Formats: sequence, C-alpha cells, structure tokens
Amino acid sequence: MPLSEDEERILNEMEEQLQASDPRLVKEVSETTVYTQPLRSMKWAVAGFISGVALMVATLSTSYLLAFIGFLVMLCSALRLEHNARVVGRTGLRQVSDSGRVTSFRDALEGTTGKVRDRMRERFRRGDDRI
Repeated sequence: MPLSEDEERILNEMEEQLQASDPRLVKEVSETTVYTQPLRSMKWAVAGFISGVALMVATLSTSYLLAFIGFLVMLCSALRLEHNARVVGRTGLRQVSDSGRVTSFRDALEGTTGKVRDRMRERFRRGDDRI
C-alpha cells in the first residue's frame, strides 16, 4: 500500500530533522547491515586461525605445550569462522560481494570495455561494415 503525499512529507521532514540533529547516527545506520558484525567476526577468526597455525608451526620443535595451544587457537578460530559463515549464509555473502569494492572493480572494467562494446553495438545498429 503506497503512502499518501502527506505521509511522505511527514517522513521526509522526520528524516531531515534526524540528519540535522545527529548526522553521525544517520551515517552509521546507513552503512550498517545485518551482516556487519558476523563479517567482522569472520575477519578476526581468519586472523586467529593464521596466528594459531603460525604459533603451532613455530613452537612444534621446541615446546609441545605451546604447539598444542596454537592448535587450540586454530581450532577455536575455525569453529568461530564456521559459525559466522552459517549466520551470514549465501544471501549475505552475495550481498557483500555485490557491494563495495567488487562493484567498483566491475564498473572500472566496464568503463574501459564498455566504450568498445557500445561502439560495436552502435556499428551493428547502423549496419556499418567498416571497422
């Protein structure tokens, strides 16, 4: 059910008042998604996994206890990564991959090849045989 003009005007006024009173909150809310915290936890889990592997490999020949601690850090990080990956799921990963750097990289590639593609399409539309 679409909003009436009066309701849209009221919502726009509320939005403007919020932006005027707390612009930092508006920026934070616009940048935050449901997947922000699990993705941040996944990054820390990957860092923990790598540090656990490094600790395990570095201390294996000198101290089995420290190597075992490295293994436990690696195991806990892997479990945390798996849990957060389940929370994010395919939809979240797709949403993350469609936004941010991937989109700008795709746009950058299309910016160079898009011009060539547009010229080729225009030539085919005109029926021009010259290339």
